[in-house]
Amino acid sequence: MRVLLVDDHVIVRQGIRALLETKALLKVVGEAADGREAVAMTGKLKPDLVIIDIAMPHLNGLEALVQLKNDYPQVKVIVLSMHVEENYVTRALRYGAAGFVYKGSAFDDLELAMKAAVKDETFLSAAVSKVLVNGLLQKTREPGNEEKLSLLSPREREIIQLIAEGQTRIAIAGILSISVKTVDRHKENLKDKLKVKDIGEITAMAKRYGLTGL
Repeated sequence: MRVLLVDDHVIVRQGIRALLETKALLKVVGEAADGREAVAMTGKLKPDLVIIDIAMPHLNGLEALVQLKNDYPQVKVIVLSMHVEENYVTRALRYGAAGFVYKGSAFDDLELAMKAAVKDETFLSAAVSKVLVNGLLQKTREPGNEEKLSLLSPREREIIQLIAEGQTRIAIAGILSISVKTVDRHKENLKDKLKVKDIGEITAMAKRYGLTGL
């Protein structure tokens, strides 16, 4: 495997190179100090794999990743960085990174990432996976997801199910032994609590979160 190392710190590149070159079938064909240089060197050296940092001058690693995957889609790219914020990780994966390795982890992680890349798999360091999981859990706690539904009263939850099942306002009033005006008031309250504009959105949310008997 031919590898290009991209990091703006010489000592980091030298350290990674020394570790990589102890492995059989691995050849470091070049080193780049920034994203722009990485793109140019990839065109000249034709590496199989690019290991790239994010925080670099002139052209950062994420923008370089975009150019690398556009110009050389066959090249595998592994991000190796101290920056494991959710925004960086999700962008890297969206842009086509084959792996995201935390610089604070053991060298074993980089080895595993390279092996995964060869098999067209994606590897994430434990610290990176934790960031993604925490981000996902945070999103499910934000208004707009299940928490909105917890604001509903038992009667409102009954009504949202009946709406989702296609019952008319008159039918709902009969089923629940309430007036049609009360049904209408509940519908308005539902739209306000769920931050939706119409009954169609209420129905979609009810089905998404399993609030229907269908």
